[in-house]
Amino acid sequence: MGERIWTISNTISAGRVLLIAPLGYCLFTEFEGSRTWAVLVITVGILSDFLDGFLARRLHQVSELGKIVDPLADKIAIGLLALFLVIVGDIPLWYFIAILARDMLILLGGMYIRKKKHVVAQSNWPGKIAVTAVAVVLLLSVLREPQVEGLRMVVLWASIALMSFSLVVYTQRLFIGRGFERRS
Repeated sequence: MGERIWTISNTISAGRVLLIAPLGYCLFTEFEGSRTWAVLVITVGILSDFLDGFLARRLHQVSELGKIVDPLADKIAIGLLALFLVIVGDIPLWYFIAILARDMLILLGGMYIRKKKHVVAQSNWPGKIAVTAVAVVLLLSVLREPQVEGLRMVVLWASIALMSFSLVVYTQRLFIGRGFERRS
């Protein structure tokens, strides 16, 4: 019998992408508290990212599909939020391109590894830390608070360094082949 597809953790991961609709509404529609609502939606997305991984391990529902759905949901959600923030003028285009380029390279590398080595490359800690830093930049950008602008810029540049470092780690895994789990 094959593994279950619709586990609790996979459903939470896939559901994270659905948060893009209310997030877009909050960012593109000016209403009282729209930015506060956007921050709340992003916070729910961030919490769901931690929750799905925790539940997958806790409920013994770690699956090959989950190893694909979770990071893909992250990439889609973060990519679309970054695009929205470029459109409304809250982050520079070059930052969006940096996020997109890194994610596309990792996605293509993962597809190559899956095809050639028959394994699903899992995310790594440098990658998770980089994504967290990017999420903080995007969250601070949504806030539009002058008091946190200095912090936002520090985290933005730190996220660039972390994204670069994580890309190097993923590239090493691609060529050296460490950190893969064999598919059964």
